[in-house]
Amino acid sequence: QVTLRAGAELDAHRVNQYALTLRAACPGEQEVTGQLYVQVTSEQALRCDALFASASGDVVRVLADVAPRAPLYVVLAQPLGGLTVSACCPVARSPRRNRSTPLTLTQRGLVLAPDSGFSPSKDTQTFRLEIDVMDRHGHNCSGAVTVEVLPSRRPHVTILEPQQDVTVLESVDPLEVITQVRASGDNVHYAILAPTSPALFTIDEVTGEIRSTRRLEVAHERLLVQAYNALQPADQATTTFHVTVQRTIRRAPSCVPALYVSQVRETVSPGSPLVTLRCTDPAGDEGSLRYALEGPSGSHFHMEGPQLKVNGTLDYDSEAMAAVGFQLTATVVVTAGEQPLRSTRVPVLVTVTPVNEFAPECPNGVIFTVPETAPFGSIVGRVTGTDRDHPLNSLEYSLEGGPSPSQPFSIDTHTGKIRVVGPLGPPRHASYQLTVRLTDTHNDLDPTKRRSCLCSVVVRLQAVPERAPLCNPEVQELRITAGTGSRQPVTRLACRGDPEGTTLSYAIVGGNEDGRFRLDGSILSYVPDGLAEPRTFVLLVEVWSGLGAPRPSTVLALVVHVTPRSTPVPPSTAARRTTLRKEPLVVRRTEMAWHPPAWFVAVLTVTGVLLLASLGCVARSLLCRPGLTAAFCSSCSRRVPSKPPLGESSWDAAVQSRGHEEQGRPPAGSLSLLSAQQPFDGRAQDPRTGRDYLFNTITGARRWI
Repeated sequence: QVTLRAGAELDAHRVNQYALTLRAACPGEQEVTGQLYVQVTSEQALRCDALFASASGDVVRVLADVAPRAPLYVVLAQPLGGLTVSACCPVARSPRRNRSTPLTLTQRGLVLAPDSGFSPSKDTQTFRLEIDVMDRHGHNCSGAVTVEVLPSRRPHVTILEPQQDVTVLESVDPLEVITQVRASGDNVHYAILAPTSPALFTIDEVTGEIRSTRRLEVAHERLLVQAYNALQPADQATTTFHVTVQRTIRRAPSCVPALYVSQVRETVSPGSPLVTLRCTDPAGDEGSLRYALEGPSGSHFHMEGPQLKVNGTLDYDSEAMAAVGFQLTATVVVTAGEQPLRSTRVPVLVTVTPVNEFAPECPNGVIFTVPETAPFGSIVGRVTGTDRDHPLNSLEYSLEGGPSPSQPFSIDTHTGKIRVVGPLGPPRHASYQLTVRLTDTHNDLDPTKRRSCLCSVVVRLQAVPERAPLCNPEVQELRITAGTGSRQPVTRLACRGDPEGTTLSYAIVGGNEDGRFRLDGSILSYVPDGLAEPRTFVLLVEVWSGLGAPRPSTVLALVVHVTPRSTPVPPSTAARRTTLRKEPLVVRRTEMAWHPPAWFVAVLTVTGVLLLASLGCVARSLLCRPGLTAAFCSSCSRRVPSKPPLGESSWDAAVQSRGHEEQGRPPAGSLSLLSAQQPFDGRAQDPRTGRDYLFNTITGARRWI
């Protein structure tokens, strides 16, 4: 019931119509929406709308997909109160509907769409209504309205697959989805038209899923399915399904080979076939077998029917191939049937073998510099070649021509290090031009297939300025006694050249005017000539290396005291050598010691005392057992109260305790004092002897009655 709100004022000149939208819903049902139009009229003579009352009448244009019984037009007249609207009698005898139009006219003046909606058409449909309006006073007016129905702009219902053949197995469960109808359009619903009473299948009117109603048997069924617009039932389409129920075949296909293992060179071209599987279906339908690849390396292969082919380049030298150990694994899945699927898996293992594709490459501009005085075994430099084949840079190095006086070098086969193996040339030989051969290894399955290249290496000699020999000491004081003979050794000069091993030359350049001293290499000798008195000689000895000039040299000073044999000499006749005083050598030794803090020593001491006390108590408790001396046991019994053995009664325990009490019973006064301090507040009977006794509930003391 719709009522006018209290206090509301209606003004037909300002607002002459109200459109109310009403929604109603019952519990568990879908909400329904409707509209109520309230017209406000003024108290005046009946007057129809000018456009409606004109000769041509009013025109309304609507789409063909408008909802059934949707309001299309409302007749407006002033005033509105108590109006009666009907179609003109000359056009139709019925007061509510024209004979030539599907439109509906209500007594309220609403023109409604047909009950089943407009029929879809590609052309414009036109319907005309001539309407009479009469008020309660008998005044009337008339007019006409033309409804033009335009073609719908919405897509028509179209089934995507007009006809389908569906095969299912007899083992399908009830209410299991068999197939699904798919259609395009608005508000699409589905229904089975034939057979009218389907016994085996049902369809979901919203999703279009066709399900079985029970467990199927071997049969053939034809279904006629309709898809339609729920708001425009005339917009519809149909399709036919042929459902065939087959027997269940549970055996999977069999394939030869059941396992495929092979080796493939990395240069195999993409698309090359590896193996062709020969598979058979127990159902006898080999043409329906489906082949698919799965597994971590499935991307390297693809299936063309039963044939396994290489999908791309198998690069043995890539990091990805090395990560999988140069072995590609996949599984060929051979499937037959529909539901349930029957499948067989064929494992595939393909090992990629290397191919020596690339030659080694030399480094750019290899130039080394070495001192011209470099000793034997000195490292000149290292040649580092590259090779893109896996394993990367697996090379062997060799020197063309080998070591020789004109090429005093050698090269390490594995590392490429160049070393000096002979004396280097004179200063005029400024550099050496070496040719190094790089040969790859382990880059091909066939070890004889190797590649090599030649690299040019320049070794430049660096001139080293000559240094004076080093002698220790440079000043010596020697004492000798003149003997007999042709020569008398005096000393050996300790000198060395730089670099080590350089040949040195010696010569006396001063202080040997009489020719009494001779040098044989580094050995200084004295030539006796009958010296009568002691004499001191100061000799200057020059030491140098090399043959050129100028030559760096070192001059040694030797002070030689020669004493004739008849002259008293000190006890020692051996030559004394005076050397420079050496600095004292200081030797330091570090001793490790641990000094724990005081708290740690205290904790360790207390722990030891407690451990010893615990061990003493344990030993005392072990020694205090039956069979030991009475004195020791009595002392133990005074300290440790005895417990009755398992199974003895309270009476036996009392007798034993009484015997101990008699040995050390206190005076009577003390017993009375104990009884006064611990009164017995309970009485009980011993279950074994039947005697009554008193007991204290706090201390547990007992007394027999």
